[in-house]
Amino acid sequence: MMSIWNTYSVASHVTSRFCSKCKQRYKVSVARIKKVLLQDFQLRNSSSFPGLPGEVKSLRSLASPPASKIRNIGIMAHIDAGKTTTTERMLYYSGYTRAMGDVDDGDTVTDFMAQERERGITIQSAAVTFDWNDYRINLIDTPGHVDFTVEVERSLRVLDGAVAVFDASAGVEAQTLTVWRQADKHYLPRICFLNKMDKSGASVTCSLESIKQKLKVKPLLLQLPIGTAKSFKGLVDLVTKEKIMWNSIPGLDDGRLFVRTPLTDTDASELIHEANDARNALIEQVADLDDEFAELVLGEFSDALDALPADKFQSAVRRITLAQKAVPILCGSALKNKGVQPLLDAITLYLPAPNECHQDFLHWYGEDMCALAFKVLHDKQRGPLVFVRIYSGTMKPQSSVHNVTKNCTERMSRLLLPFADQHIEIPSLGPGNIALTVGLKQTATGDTLASSKSAAVAAARRAGREAGKKPGESKTSESLILAGVEIPEPVFFCTIEPPSMARQPDLECALRCLTLEDPSLKVRIDPDSGQTILCGMGELHIEIIHDRIKREYKLETHLGPLQISYRETILNSMCSTDTLDRTIGEKRHLVTVELGVRPCEEAGPVIAPIVEYSENMSAHLLTDLREAIENGIQSAFMQGPLIGFPLQNVIVTLHSVVLQPGTSMSMVSACVSRCMQKALKKAEKQVLEPLMNLEITVSEDYISVVLADLARRRGNIQDIQSRHDNKVVVVSVPLADMMGYSTELRTLTSGSATFTMELSNYEYMNPQDQTALLKKMRGLS
Repeated sequence: MMSIWNTYSVASHVTSRFCSKCKQRYKVSVARIKKVLLQDFQLRNSSSFPGLPGEVKSLRSLASPPASKIRNIGIMAHIDAGKTTTTERMLYYSGYTRAMGDVDDGDTVTDFMAQERERGITIQSAAVTFDWNDYRINLIDTPGHVDFTVEVERSLRVLDGAVAVFDASAGVEAQTLTVWRQADKHYLPRICFLNKMDKSGASVTCSLESIKQKLKVKPLLLQLPIGTAKSFKGLVDLVTKEKIMWNSIPGLDDGRLFVRTPLTDTDASELIHEANDARNALIEQVADLDDEFAELVLGEFSDALDALPADKFQSAVRRITLAQKAVPILCGSALKNKGVQPLLDAITLYLPAPNECHQDFLHWYGEDMCALAFKVLHDKQRGPLVFVRIYSGTMKPQSSVHNVTKNCTERMSRLLLPFADQHIEIPSLGPGNIALTVGLKQTATGDTLASSKSAAVAAARRAGREAGKKPGESKTSESLILAGVEIPEPVFFCTIEPPSMARQPDLECALRCLTLEDPSLKVRIDPDSGQTILCGMGELHIEIIHDRIKREYKLETHLGPLQISYRETILNSMCSTDTLDRTIGEKRHLVTVELGVRPCEEAGPVIAPIVEYSENMSAHLLTDLREAIENGIQSAFMQGPLIGFPLQNVIVTLHSVVLQPGTSMSMVSACVSRCMQKALKKAEKQVLEPLMNLEITVSEDYISVVLADLARRRGNIQDIQSRHDNKVVVVSVPLADMMGYSTELRTLTSGSATFTMELSNYEYMNPQDQTALLKKMRGLS
């Protein structure tokens, strides 16, 4: 083909000597030759070309595949590692987009929000569905910014595998550790993609060492890069011992054209030597981790490792990946259109199908439909759009769905296949798929859906019988069936006010819709001032919410100054007694409560109240009375005695409750709450402040000024690492001293430094800082 292509180039050159009419004829002829050559090359290299250029596949052509042909995966990484660019290339090469979008140009498929396109970052996870080599891939592109970590959490909850993208010049970064831990929590098999191999300073060796040291996993290097930095042009597949080269033909440098050829003696001796050493090391690693493969290596192929069948090798790597004994490592450059097709092949080869993932509650439902709602979007025309993962049974539009979590039944009007902000209506969808539903108005993130209430009751009955067969089983059947999503507590808050009181209902409606979409966003009313308080995960999070209210709901709201969400605790034990005696109408309500509070000695933070009952009263407490007591304790727990912030690490022991017959349960709650407040006020109190893990990447020239500034901010330096020509400063610093730090850091370093920050824990404030905070909060300073 290349000789004919050279003929085309010569013909193009010759046309420059002809008249304009002849030139036009030659141009048309050359364009036809080019098209024919390209189509012929595609037909003969169908593995390299899933679809013809200009031909955009439709999601309507996707039949419902068997579960074994489905891959539910997420793309996760540190911010700016290249997740969205990689996703964009996957959609292009699989034939579902006509052109490749660019994050900098703001025209990517998965970053469709205005805020995402303006800032060049992913804010909310976006789901896309496409096929690759007869496999259906349901892919979710997740954010890399710590403020939107709940988007990653709820996406990973419903996925079967993940692709971790790394900047090959930086290795494991701060948010990489966070998302990796989240994937560990959900036991997800992973593939690592070392992106940006074309970048100066990119190093496979350094990245592998970083993965080993920081992630504590065994990397299986499956590919070697050919060339470094700007000279990066291809890969060596160590499993098949092939060279993969991307052709740079003028006008066709979109990465579609690549050629696989076996490594031969004609290749560079240095490349052959490096590939042989890396392949032998890989064979040794895989043999150590997989007994079946070890038998092949030691037996039939002991004297001819080069003859090891690629399919046997791939099967062994797949078994190791699914068992999470190691992670496959692939290389490439998504921006330069190299390495994405082999990554797609690896997803189908090494990551699990839905039927290979064990789900505790699945067998209780049998053939009945069971699904988990993991994300909600609000559409002005269609109302709430609920993303669901179907675990069993079949989901169909125009059918009733029972919400097991909220114990209510709703009607689903439409069923859609997600493709970022474009959706295709489908008649039904089977197990293992991810879908979008219309019409479920009460369903929220983390809700479990069943085909009917009777199906849910039957599943609970089967779970109860199974739990009964296992003595000492601590989990109830309900907790095993209902699989929720953990939502972190917000650390920032501020007041939000509408432009006028007439627009207050509009603001409340907007906040209701946004909190339904984003569970990490909390809204509460200040009991003293009556103001609306907006609570979020960070400055950027609240800024994005404010911008969305302005653009999507046409409200020019005013935000108060950003404040820190502190916590309070106690340092000693204290008891208190209180009596509430009220006569309402002709009915007297009388209740006396005695309780004690003491600090909790748990190592980690305990946010929810721990309620204990003394031995002489726990047995005869009725359900309604117990609920009223715990409601009163919960109410007191939300407002500490010092400055009104929530309590943490406090145990409440109830000694006695005496009430007159006919006393209202709300009066019991009020008395318990008041009694607890009295006990807390008598105890020795302490404010806890949020401590952040901060990672700053800065050049040698500015390291001294950055360290001096951190010392001023009460920063505690944990480590200073070297990363090529830069230094990485790892520091623990109070959140209160980090307000506006991004602007300050840019000023100090002339815009050259970057940083990431995430919540570490809450720690005691020192007495001087606590006194200063109390004076400030009380308006005395």
